[in-house]
Amino acid sequence: MDFNHVPVLYRECIDNLKIKPDGIYVDGTLGGGGHAHGIGEQLSEKGLLVGIDRDDDALSAAGKRLEDLKCRKLLVKSTYADIKDVLDDNDISGIDGALLDIGVSSFQLDNPERGFSYMHDAPLDMRMNRDDSFTAYDVVNGYDKNQLTEIIRKYGEEKWASRIAEFITKARKKEKINTTGELVEIIKNAIPAGARREGPHPAKRTFQAIRIEVNSELEQLKDAIDRFCDVLNPDGRLCIITFHSLEDRIVKEAYNRRINPCTCPPEFPVCVCGKVSDVKKVTGKPIIPSESELTDNPRARSAKLRVIEKR
Repeated sequence: MDFNHVPVLYRECIDNLKIKPDGIYVDGTLGGGGHAHGIGEQLSEKGLLVGIDRDDDALSAAGKRLEDLKCRKLLVKSTYADIKDVLDDNDISGIDGALLDIGVSSFQLDNPERGFSYMHDAPLDMRMNRDDSFTAYDVVNGYDKNQLTEIIRKYGEEKWASRIAEFITKARKKEKINTTGELVEIIKNAIPAGARREGPHPAKRTFQAIRIEVNSELEQLKDAIDRFCDVLNPDGRLCIITFHSLEDRIVKEAYNRRINPCTCPPEFPVCVCGKVSDVKKVTGKPIIPSESELTDNPRARSAKLRVIEKR
């Protein structure tokens, strides 16, 4: 398969990064290199584009896509949460901007063998980094009912979480659950017929929850935001695209904590903690896709872009 990831909010990201031709910019979720190529086009031969991804297929595809750029390029297999290590390992003291496009790529969803999609029957995998040993199979067959209920409710925001967890644990007593197709059928049986007729695919929320658990996605996002803010040069911008409310809430709250770092009790007449903000908000309400983009790419429907700038 080709790694044809359609860049979401492409023009909005490029515009908000305010790219300096000789600057250093990081695409922390490289994917197929769509956003990265747009960044690189704005850079001169002195500029540096750093691409980070934990998926070997993404790094390979992006490397080919970025070959025509005249700027310097550095592609690294890592996670964006390890941004400080990536920069330290390459003697980079600071960056002028960064982009994070959170979630699973179109390639990963559409590649049946990766096990991300509830639309294809495949082994239960869902690893973004296939060097990792922990897979969706381990979650589905190893977590007890309470653990399954918690992650499906928390990460999938699924109201039928307890019932789905119960059906999974009952089914695997007979035989292990090996494929996405088997899991989809169990989920469909767990959700009442009336509820299945409304809303998205009945397995969508559960698959999202398991994927997030397998790849520690929300923990990585929480850790990464402050780390990226720390390495931004003055006037550098951080752009983050999210695709569901859990991610967006983390970004919004992390931005607000960085913008308002004071820890003094609200009744104090003046600040005594001495913590001063080193960033400022660029976007109030998040930027969302235009109607024309949604027509071309329906998967962009839930995307939200939030931007902050280093003082």
